[in-house]
Amino acid sequence: MRIVIITQDEPFYLSESIDYLLEIIPRHSSIVGCVVASASPFGKRETFYQKAKKTAEIFGVHFFFRYALRFLWRKITGRGRIRAHLRRHGLNIIELENEINHPDSISKISDCKPDLLISILGNQIFKRDIIELAPKGCLNLHTALLPKYRGLMPTFWVLRNNERETGVSVFFVDEGIDSGPIVIQKRISIDGVTQEQLIRKTKKIGMEAIAEAVDLIATDKIELIHNDPSLMTYFSFPTKKDVEEFKSAGKKFF
Repeated sequence: MRIVIITQDEPFYLSESIDYLLEIIPRHSSIVGCVVASASPFGKRETFYQKAKKTAEIFGVHFFFRYALRFLWRKITGRGRIRAHLRRHGLNIIELENEINHPDSISKISDCKPDLLISILGNQIFKRDIIELAPKGCLNLHTALLPKYRGLMPTFWVLRNNERETGVSVFFVDEGIDSGPIVIQKRISIDGVTQEQLIRKTKKIGMEAIAEAVDLIATDKIELIHNDPSLMTYFSFPTKKDVEEFKSAGKKFF
């Protein structure tokens, strides 16, 4: 089964996730292309300065400098250069000049003849033409137990709300936000962990869930889980007040 991954230029965790996925992906499937978008939530265009300023204002100076130093170190060492990392694995990078739903973008992805699309850290809303491009559909990984915690930064919100467990969901993309039918869910305990620890844990388990979903799709053994809209909750990007409440609840970022 031929797979195209759609992701973003995320410098902190994506390289390790891709490495792990390549180790465990079923042998009957192969990644034939990767789309790498700029790193902004839901395709929102912000300059590097705007992103940095927003991060410092909302999450505080300590958070900002910790991640700024990690960002610089990973860029200098090459570990945060996603395109170079993908090329080292011999993966084909599909360069798009337009947003994902543009006819030219769809044509370029279609040239790879994918059977399945997989969105990992995808940050654009997919429309019907891209959703239906591959005959086996389009999967997305969400690091929470849908239908709850749809939206942005679920690892922040489950800690902020004192949840005792969370998990990952791999689901088929539809035209909503995190609303498609679920292929696989995995649950994990989150008592006493930092957000960084939770991010790493859900990324690793998420790659395992993707590999399992790929195998189920390839062998036609899917039993879909209803993503019940009546049970959904949705969370957007945190505000400074949300971060203050996160810290007041005794939660830590790292």
